[in-house]
Amino acid sequence: MSRMEDFDVSAFIDLQIQTIKESLGEEKALVAVSGGVDSTVSAVLTRRAIGDNLLCVFIDDNFMRLGEAEQVKIMLSSEPLSLPVEVLNERQRFMDALSDFNDADDKREAFSEKFYQALREKAELEGCNYLVQGTIKADIDETKNRHNILEQIGIDTVEKYGFKIIEPLKTLYKHQVRAVAREIGMPPELSERQPFPGPGLSIRVVGQITPEKLDELKKATFIVEEQLDPYSPSQYFAAIFSGETPKELKVLRRDAAKILGMSENRVRAGILGEKATGIINDKRVYGTILTIALIDSGDHSIQPDYEKIKGISGYIGDNYPEATRLLLLVDKKETPGFIVSIRAVKTRDFRTVEVMPIPWTTLKEAAIKIFDSCPNVSRIYYDITPKPPATIEYE
Repeated sequence: MSRMEDFDVSAFIDLQIQTIKESLGEEKALVAVSGGVDSTVSAVLTRRAIGDNLLCVFIDDNFMRLGEAEQVKIMLSSEPLSLPVEVLNERQRFMDALSDFNDADDKREAFSEKFYQALREKAELEGCNYLVQGTIKADIDETKNRHNILEQIGIDTVEKYGFKIIEPLKTLYKHQVRAVAREIGMPPELSERQPFPGPGLSIRVVGQITPEKLDELKKATFIVEEQLDPYSPSQYFAAIFSGETPKELKVLRRDAAKILGMSENRVRAGILGEKATGIINDKRVYGTILTIALIDSGDHSIQPDYEKIKGISGYIGDNYPEATRLLLLVDKKETPGFIVSIRAVKTRDFRTVEVMPIPWTTLKEAAIKIFDSCPNVSRIYYDITPKPPATIEYE
């Protein structure tokens, strides 16, 4: 069910409501809503099927955006959805579990374990034998470990967590889920809301998670979403790295200058200490993160020619096969601090994505605001890597 013209939205809604009714009968079910379109559509369909036997919870894991728990509860509990949402404060549980890890897979595994641990406890307390999830087809197809993929990888959820899984949307891609959302009357701020990863900001704090790093990312995320929203990217966000100065790559600097038709002394190239996920030869890998800076005589970053930048991306694919990211410097301070990367992409199905050529003035304005709000950030880059070789998220 991948082509929109073959997708009968109304028939799908009727079928799923009936299927859920038959599967659950008089049983109670639990759904973890995030405010995203997938979990919200799943909750609405299930509530239409079983009414008050559905319990909606929002897990506040400390990895949400600023004020998100309160905003989601208001949005979902208000008309026309009228979903009663209970917020579970699990911040300390998740911070304690994830703060020791640097590896992305370790963080995802720890997040998943605590996520389902919290849901198991709530399900037992409320007598729920079913968990409704907003898993979609892209989640199952995705290359990295997903916190919401269980039965598909052989986990017996009844034995491990005490509940069965209901996944009303597992045959749909994102654009089809949005069509269902519009059909059931979800307001645009929900039906068109950009995706947000299940593990939240934990996988956008690249490497070790610290309270300081997380706080800076939350502020930077607010600014990036505010500045880039008018351009309607499919997904747009910030990620944060350690403050390690990129190690210089003289060969990349020389060749990038040739491709761009610039003097070599106006180009800088380097490699970050952290790695990021990507797809190389159809396999998921942790690859290196390369950086490039185009500067004027005063050592200030200057506006790129996005078409010529694509030439550098092609060159890197041929000459640096281990690289999964290319970041373009937007602005910097001389004082040491964290690195923030801005990412904005356009896609239909999220299997492949293209980088959006956000106006340079917008990126510079975003950088200024981030520096003002985040005193511990010293460099800001724009991620100019498509998928593949990069995944959308960094971990």
